[in-house]
Amino acid sequence: MIADTHMDSPEARQPVLSHDLGAILVVEDDPRMQRVLQRMFSAEQYEVLSAGDGQTALDSFRARNPIAVVLDLILPHISGRELCQKFKAISPETPVIVVSAISEVVDKVLLLELGADDYVTKPFSPRELMARVQAAIRRRRRPTASTTYCFAECEVDFKKMTVLRNGRPVTLTSHEFKLLKFFTDNAERVLSREELLNEVWGYNCYPTTRTVDNQMLKLRQKLEPDPANPRHLLTIYGAGYKFVP
Repeated sequence: MIADTHMDSPEARQPVLSHDLGAILVVEDDPRMQRVLQRMFSAEQYEVLSAGDGQTALDSFRARNPIAVVLDLILPHISGRELCQKFKAISPETPVIVVSAISEVVDKVLLLELGADDYVTKPFSPRELMARVQAAIRRRRRPTASTTYCFAECEVDFKKMTVLRNGRPVTLTSHEFKLLKFFTDNAERVLSREELLNEVWGYNCYPTTRTVDNQMLKLRQKLEPDPANPRHLLTIYGAGYKFVP
């Protein structure tokens, strides 16, 4: 029989959280919103690292290597946009989900091009934010059969996030790598812009598909021998795009 002499103490009544799921870095300068997010993720058994300014967030990211970041845009010392770039430079595979009151389409497109994995506009549904964060974490953990892929004069190492074209290094952004990986995993299949936004960017609904077109233009400029007449990253008019090795 287990003794219960200490069951009335405050310490005994506190739940024991295992934090087995890993740490989420919450970067938010509003203390009230910071507490809301901390309670929300703690309730799902995540460890929560909180930062109220850009420099503290960057230090925590380097020290703890979180499994995901929830990032506000308006921050002291270092802006959210600059932080997003720094996070992705340190760990390209770590998902960054932006939470901000700024809702203009141009800001969303810019953030995606800087490497953000998703975007939630304030005010938001806690359930929606949780779903987006967990979806981004699942995409990060999705196993891949091979990390190296070769086509034409290009050699891509998806694990190291490096590209060689004719033996010379080519620099791709994190989203360009994600887009190229999805194409190589679905070679010869026509992919709609909506499917690419959903699978690569994590959006079920997005106000413009120009994001995909802009990324395709940049990929062609970096990987195609003649970007104006692509042989591998093809446009299928009225349907989307197709990758041909």
